[in-house]
Amino acid sequence: MMLLEEIFKSKKAEHSDYFNLRIHRGLSWLKKSIELDSDLDLKFMSLWISFNAIYAQDVAITQDKQSLRQFLYLICQKDQEFKIYNILWDKFSHPIRLLLENPYVYQGFWDFQNQKISQVTWKEDFEQEKKKVHRALQEKASVDILFVIFNRLYTLRNQMIHGGATYNSSVNRKQLQDACNILAALLPMFILVLLENAQTLDLGKPFYPMVQVS
Repeated sequence: MMLLEEIFKSKKAEHSDYFNLRIHRGLSWLKKSIELDSDLDLKFMSLWISFNAIYAQDVAITQDKQSLRQFLYLICQKDQEFKIYNILWDKFSHPIRLLLENPYVYQGFWDFQNQKISQVTWKEDFEQEKKKVHRALQEKASVDILFVIFNRLYTLRNQMIHGGATYNSSVNRKQLQDACNILAALLPMFILVLLENAQTLDLGKPFYPMVQVS
């Protein structure tokens, strides 16, 4: 964390104000998440806000899967030292596999619970996606795996933000722990890659820019 802050400070003058604002906000929430190891609910929320700070451009398109995939593709493309690759395939391959096979972070499971789709449909869709995931795992397709990871984490985020979980509930500890571990490993690498490639990965104005109140 201190290394990231030092790199950010040393290169700040080279970057646009909007880029600096994104990184500053992302680092602030990432730093806060480190203090919340004993509170998984708030830790996950802080990590998710950190991700949104560096990535989101417009509230109306934060759920746009194409823009998410594009962001993940660019990050992986610029990751010349394979830092993200090593997290996915070496350090956290087991928790990632567990998260991807967990039905409770799969949106189709909850669509079935809310009678939007049938039990047969959600199970068939889940099995179909698991096959795609296994294929991506075998091929070590980093962008495809990251895309599925963040879709699953988005389901977990929705469950919590929209009041679908009890604070400190024993029911969702496993997926929350895995989610926090994965995000806490990936986000510093995302920010580092952004800092190393600010000229080509400057995503422009955040939807909520800093405004001075008169």
